[in-house]
Amino acid sequence: MRNRTYQFWGRLFAVLCLSCALQDVLADAGATPIPPEIGNRDRGYLPTNAIPDSLGLLPLPPADGSASFALDLIYAQKSFALRNTPAWALAIQDADLSFPNAASAYACALGVPVDEQHTPHLVKLLKKVKQDAGAATGAAKDRYKRPRPFMVNDARFCTPDDRARLEAGGSYPSGHNAIGMAWGLILAELVPARADAILARAQAFGFSRVVCNVHWYSDTVWGRYLGAYTVAKLHADRHFQDELSQAKDELDDLSEEAVAPNRDCVAERAGIEAQKPLTQ
Repeated sequence: MRNRTYQFWGRLFAVLCLSCALQDVLADAGATPIPPEIGNRDRGYLPTNAIPDSLGLLPLPPADGSASFALDLIYAQKSFALRNTPAWALAIQDADLSFPNAASAYACALGVPVDEQHTPHLVKLLKKVKQDAGAATGAAKDRYKRPRPFMVNDARFCTPDDRARLEAGGSYPSGHNAIGMAWGLILAELVPARADAILARAQAFGFSRVVCNVHWYSDTVWGRYLGAYTVAKLHADRHFQDELSQAKDELDDLSEEAVAPNRDCVAERAGIEAQKPLTQ
């Protein structure tokens, strides 16, 4: 009788432990929203409670009539002159955060190909960081629901097929900028000799959203901050550190082999150069 009692309580305890574990996993997987323009809800490195708090860290988006919004309008107006230029073509390419396209966004800056064949560990890292940095923008996007520039100025934007997704996700802060800056900072750490080129590409990746007329300038600024905050959090994660080391080994090996990037670097340079009127 006593043995049966012990067996009963042992089984009950095991079931309760399994139930608690499942609840923790489900809560961790679904509590942080991923903006609809960022992509699916695959897991990144960070647990929900480690994702940067965009509501607590960021100021309110610029109000109508404020000096900050006046600057947003100036940048938007400048972007209109970049239609049908290399900057516009680059903005269309940078808008696509799906893989494999997004994996090679920094190939020219790195001077090597970035794809599943040459850098599988780096591609895996970029995918996971995308989820973490994108998730960091979700709370503020949901709370403020800031209308995007094309919804205000009724001008062309570079990815009209994405209208429904873009309108469903708030403009502030920019998820593309959070992701692009997070990628840039990590890659600059991996290849410090090319840090300036990598960070310049990160800046251009962000400005592409202004060129595209889907983000205000202030969206891009605060999106970059969130990208940096995300990277700071990532460095405390053991799995991130492990894959960072593996990605570095891949890039070091490739640099010795002198393999050409898997992007049109001439067109990319032309696009970055054509962006310069935005900041003048």
